[in-house]
Amino acid sequence: MRIVIYSMLVLLIAIQYPLWLGKGGWLKVYEMERQVELQEAKNSLLALRNAKLSGDVKDLKDGTRAIEERARVEHGMIKEGEFYVQILQTDKAPEAQAIKQ
Repeated sequence: MRIVIYSMLVLLIAIQYPLWLGKGGWLKVYEMERQVELQEAKNSLLALRNAKLSGDVKDLKDGTRAIEERARVEHGMIKEGEFYVQILQTDKAPEAQAIKQ
């Protein structure tokens, strides 16, 4: 009787091994599901980035506002008839010394 019980226990363990630790076991399935969730999060971020870039491309192709904005920001260009004013911050230390004297 003991031989039957032990042999059944060995068979049960032999059947359970692939279920838990085998190629398609629960642990691997859990790990793969986690990787899929991470990849889906990355894909959603990339989809948002692609949508933004697509909007920029469409704006550059169709309108002049985006081109004008880039020229102003990146190259410091101005329109004809506009004035460019640059305000520089002064050093406050000389003013403080002039007040003390």
